[in-house]
Amino acid sequence: MTNLKVHAPVPVDLEGDLASLPGDGARMAPHWAVPRIVSRPVSPALIHGVSVPLASARLLDAMSDYGD
Repeated sequence: MTNLKVHAPVPVDLEGDLASLPGDGARMAPHWAVPRIVSRPVSPALIHGVSVPLASARLLDAMSDYGD
């Protein structure tokens, strides 16, 4: 059985409304560390072998562009 006990440093209003969400997020933010990700561009020469199934290509081709 899962232990469903919640330990919070401040009282938690489980029946809160949308106005309480910013405060909830501010209290939770220090618990998550954001990893530093360094992205580098990929050479077009390394991008190859992409294939799209014919049915998917037909589906996308038949879709309207921005409701025209």
